[in-house]
Amino acid sequence: MTEMKSLTRRVTRSGDECGLTLIETLIAVTILIVVASGLLILFTVVVAQNEAQGDLATRTTEYSQDKMELLITLAFNDPALGGTMAASSTVGSVPPTAPVTNYVDYLDINGNVATSATAEYTRQWSISTDSTASLKTITVVVTSLVSRGPQGKAPSTTVVCVKSNGL
Repeated sequence: MTEMKSLTRRVTRSGDECGLTLIETLIAVTILIVVASGLLILFTVVVAQNEAQGDLATRTTEYSQDKMELLITLAFNDPALGGTMAASSTVGSVPPTAPVTNYVDYLDINGNVATSATAEYTRQWSISTDSTASLKTITVVVTSLVSRGPQGKAPSTTVVCVKSNGL
């Protein structure tokens, strides 16, 4: 009789085993899929915004380098570089000051010259001489007029180069 009681206890204990049922597993997997799909949507939005902002920043860098390459190939006293400048003087302007005529370009999305009304980028530059007037510091700044990033700040690139008169 005692053997029968111990057998009954064993059977009862095996029914008390802990574990997951198929329904509990399906509920957990469903919750996981819902959360993962929500994160996937967020991920795609962030990737798209970063790509757009990165494209703007790349273009500002490209357009500033293009202008700098054009300016450094000119002769030291070329009128586009301010001509013969007095010592410690500056022509042109860079942001945040207002653009100066002949020292600003307005560019469309493809980098072509546009009007200020249709521009997506402004490209400003200035030329400064040192105290001996034998060195010119050329500064080119390109700023995007639109922002596609989450922070709302439009990208800007500044390129600086020093040109000597060769003396």
